[in-house]
Amino acid sequence: MEKKNIKKIDLATDISKETGLSLADSSEIVDLFFSILSDGIAKNKEVKIMGLGTFSVKHKNERVGRNPKTGKEAVIEARNVISFRPAKNLKDSLN
Repeated sequence: MEKKNIKKIDLATDISKETGLSLADSSEIVDLFFSILSDGIAKNKEVKIMGLGTFSVKHKNERVGRNPKTGKEAVIEARNVISFRPAKNLKDSLN
């Protein structure tokens, strides 16, 4: 399997080619999309994108962890993390 990172400029280029919009307009659309996505997640809301999946914020409680090299215990602070749950059709397309 070929590994390829997709950058925002790649998305903007693809949108530009598919729609005929200028690269500047396509870049603005991509930036706006990610801004809206980030704002929704930052407000602790679920962001559902049909056919792709759901982004949500989950709270992780404080816990005791262990350094794998030394075995020394350390407290891992409570924190919020971003969770992504893929849509069924996305999971099905991978198999």
